[in-house]
Amino acid sequence: MKKIVIASSNKHKVSEISSKIQPFFDEILSLADFPEIEEIIEDGNTIEENSFIKSRACFNYSNIASVADDTILEVDALNGDPGLFTARYAGNNATYEDNMNKLLKNLEGIEMHLRNARFRTIISYVDGKNDFHVEGVIEGKITNSKLGANGFGYDPIFFSEQFNMTLAQMNSEQKNQISHRGLAIKKFVTKIRDIL
Repeated sequence: MKKIVIASSNKHKVSEISSKIQPFFDEILSLADFPEIEEIIEDGNTIEENSFIKSRACFNYSNIASVADDTILEVDALNGDPGLFTARYAGNNATYEDNMNKLLKNLEGIEMHLRNARFRTIISYVDGKNDFHVEGVIEGKITNSKLGANGFGYDPIFFSEQFNMTLAQMNSEQKNQISHRGLAIKKFVTKIRDIL
């Protein structure tokens, strides 16, 4: 029986990843199924390290193949910030709203053509013998204000020039087609298919 643990308790992430990898596994678990795993401290120096810290911690505890993703937002005008602090840009218990507000404030007065940004998602897989990672990237710009009500995180202020709208203005289908996580999941599915 093929099982996998998604090393996250974020419902958005778990459902997005589960829906794509469903065909390859008989059972898909998440951190919610292992309440005894204490908070995993992501203290790596890169997004790849942080992703592997999560997938390894889950695998070492459960001895079940584990997958983790880590996403960062890099804004060129801010020298790549928020970067590794994407999820806690406005502090440790910051809400999505707090993080967006801080980013918009830090970009005040910067013209649109200089507001280039990208989302990078790394998905890592650990099963003790076929450990690997894949990456998905989407380029865009940070808007001056929030637009759209779908999605989560920085979606309302991340503008895709390809679709001429923010990620939060897209429907799920459009977003999955071009999003950083969507692209990383596609690559992940291709590799998993080869391994299994």
